Amino acid sequence: MSLPAAPFGARLPGVSPWKPVDRYGAQGFRQEFDQVAEEVPVALTYNGQPYAVMLASPTDLADFALGFSLSEGIITTPADLLDLQLETDLVGISLALRIPPANAAKLVPNARTLVGNSGCGVCGTRQLEDVVRWPPPVHAPVRLSNAALTRALADLKSRQPMFLATGATHAAAWCTPAGEVCLLREDVGRHNALDKLIGALMHAGLRPAEGVLLLTSRASYELVQKAAWVGMGIVVAVSAPTALAIAVADQARVTLLGLARDGHYVAYSHPARLSDHPAACAE
Repeated sequence: MSLPAAPFGARLPGVSPWKPVDRYGAQGFRQEFDQVAEEVPVALTYNGQPYAVMLASPTDLADFALGFSLSEGIITTPADLLDLQLETDLVGISLALRIPPANAAKLVPNARTLVGNSGCGVCGTRQLEDVVRWPPPVHAPVRLSNAALTRALADLKSRQPMFLATGATHAAAWCTPAGEVCLLREDVGRHNALDKLIGALMHAGLRPAEGVLLLTSRASYELVQKAAWVGMGIVVAVSAPTALAIAVADQARVTLLGLARDGHYVAYSHPARLSDHPAACAE
């Protein structure tokens, strides 16, 4: 059986060239070409000091560098990221960041010494107390209606080109209270996608607290933690949250919705930001 010619067309960022595969279906095996999501080591250094190596999609790395730095509490404002240099070699990608010396001085005790895989946002953290950072309470004034959420979720899938091509990536999106998806970032790692989205929001001059976060993954605690750290008041996930994610959301006054699909969802914390909920009021 001869292999058909590989499709032509522009290569999608973050997606490998067409790979030959044997696909099994109702008619048995057939040989064809498929697209596969790329996953590469991305090393972050601050003022020359190695900090973390994350496995990530090699896309939107300027957004990733800024978002990771903010959501990890390494810097407090985008202005604290003084410079960013990107280098690519056969092994992976290096992001060399320059930040104020006072910020860099705090990194040594918390430096990550291991690789963080694409499914984990805390791999390499040295101490237990460094894992769960309890964010301060969020006072975002945003409100969300059921109709707006339904509108945003319906628009989500069509805005994920990497997922549509490979089926192997997560997305984090930011939408307005009216349900308009304004920004979306994809990555093989759900926490990387959120870091990229946070960086993109900052680069676009948008205020995270004025919109709603949509996640195509489960709501793990590090996602709620990162969202709260930058002031996002409503987090919506298409899958369920973990118990620790609910605890972080409850403490940080974040409205956490899970299992959001097909016109249904479960509110796990602070439902007063939901305009259709009986408890709707000013947070």
